[in-house]
Amino acid sequence: MKHRGFCIFIDTFFQGPVVSVFDENDKPVIFSTIEEAQREIADNMITRLQQFLDGEREFQDAMTCDEYVVEMKV
Repeated sequence: MKHRGFCIFIDTFFQGPVVSVFDENDKPVIFSTIEEAQREIADNMITRLQQFLDGEREFQDAMTCDEYVVEMKV
């Protein structure tokens, strides 16, 4: 039985698009809704911005978001 889910990807130079969010067992995280996946990306951005404010990351690095959501058939 197939259902749809959503994964977060990032483009890499050598491998092309790859999943970028994994669970504790190194399995790709499959989100139930697109909004849930988008919220994960937003949460990661907030973390990077806070690291910039704390002096732990450069501004350009904190502002760059290369992640995107892809619908999957599971």
